[in-house]
Amino acid sequence: MNIVVLAGGLSPERDVSLVSGGLIARALAGRGHKVFLLDVYEGVSLEGVSPAELFIGRPEYNFTITQEVPDLEEVRRQNNYRRELVGEGVLEVCRAADVVFIALHGDMGENGQIQAVFDVLRIKYTGTGYAGSLLAMDKDISKRLLKLGGVPTPDWVYYDTKADRPDRILDTIGLPCVVKPADCGSSVGVSMVEVPGELDAAISLAAGYGRYLVVEKKIAGREFSVGVLDGRVLPAIEIIPRSGFYDYVNKYQGLTDEVCPADITDAESRKMAEYSLCAFDILRLYGYARFDYILDAEGELWCLEANTLPGMTPYSLLPREAAAAGIDYGELCEIIARQGLKRFDNN
Repeated sequence: MNIVVLAGGLSPERDVSLVSGGLIARALAGRGHKVFLLDVYEGVSLEGVSPAELFIGRPEYNFTITQEVPDLEEVRRQNNYRRELVGEGVLEVCRAADVVFIALHGDMGENGQIQAVFDVLRIKYTGTGYAGSLLAMDKDISKRLLKLGGVPTPDWVYYDTKADRPDRILDTIGLPCVVKPADCGSSVGVSMVEVPGELDAAISLAAGYGRYLVVEKKIAGREFSVGVLDGRVLPAIEIIPRSGFYDYVNKYQGLTDEVCPADITDAESRKMAEYSLCAFDILRLYGYARFDYILDAEGELWCLEANTLPGMTPYSLLPREAAAAGIDYGELCEIIARQGLKRFDNN
């Protein structure tokens, strides 16, 4: 197959996406496919070349994730401050592919925008469609749907930084709490607030990534992630940061220990699987996804959020869960790519 791996973009999770995309491209090429890694924002010049000529068999990419969230203003400057989120040649190259492997993280990759564009143009792509992506990316909407569907999720406040005041948080869910942007991933902009004096700074940090926040009651306990792949629930993985919480640095700098399969009871494993499949259905997801949980001291399980485009970096959770199920990285990428073809071939 000719496969575009679509990555990068103008998102705080840009570096994570590029690392994921580079590894995916290499893995798919290793399985005999011709691959082109394409930055959705930077695009590619097609002057003097046809899209079909871009697909190659042995790509080499060397991206890294630093401790700092990428400087998006610098990315804009390097691209002449172009307003369009889709760069030159992107749609033409994607049209030439048998399938587009979406390796974007955050913003338009996970909020349904790029999926809607591809649907209109009849471009085949991997993962969840535009409706499910939108529902899952908005943490307020997804939590409302999970709660209605019987999947426990911590109490929360949907916070408008232009209209609300911190007292609303203190008067409703109280402290400790977790402050996060309503539509970011990779723990970008997330803070744990233990005392009132920390709240203003946490709100200010999260507001740097969007007007609307989700402020969630903090549940103390063990943290887990559970992947769903092609209708199959993968083994749960326990996440154990060596210090602090599972933030951007701990996630991508190798500062977290993981145990997979997790050391949990059969009953706890079944409950995670039940909730994950239920959430997958409620949020209208497709192909693959990952769900994050807290298991509290009383044995109650709480679903924190859904991830429609889980990371595929060396430190990401879904590939480790797949490996525990006997699925290596290349096979995982192959399954996801063929899921995309299967969905459109059945329509």
